[in-house]
Amino acid sequence: MYDFPLTSAQKAHLRGLGQTLEPALKLGKGGFTPEFQAELQKYLRTHELVKLRLLGTERAERAVQCAQIADEGRCVWVGSVGHTALFYRQHPEPAQRKIELPGPPAAESES
Repeated sequence: MYDFPLTSAQKAHLRGLGQTLEPALKLGKGGFTPEFQAELQKYLRTHELVKLRLLGTERAERAVQCAQIADEGRCVWVGSVGHTALFYRQHPEPAQRKIELPGPPAAESES
């Protein structure tokens, strides 16, 4: 599991950035396949913030799917509205990060 705690201000910032994004991937009836996971990893590595469109699922199923994507995709589920969900994973190399998060990460502010 990817453990990168975000503050509510950081999540709000990411949601704001996500409003301008088009869904990069669509998750259909095939579910979370190895091909989908490979594409998700590619997008997260390149863009850090990815918007997904969840097709053919009921409201209760979407929350389960988002939790599964975050867990298996090693990313943070920032939020979802309707059939779209937003996921974030910070690039491990500081020089290659495209998104600057406001304030310190939650783990550092508790110290």
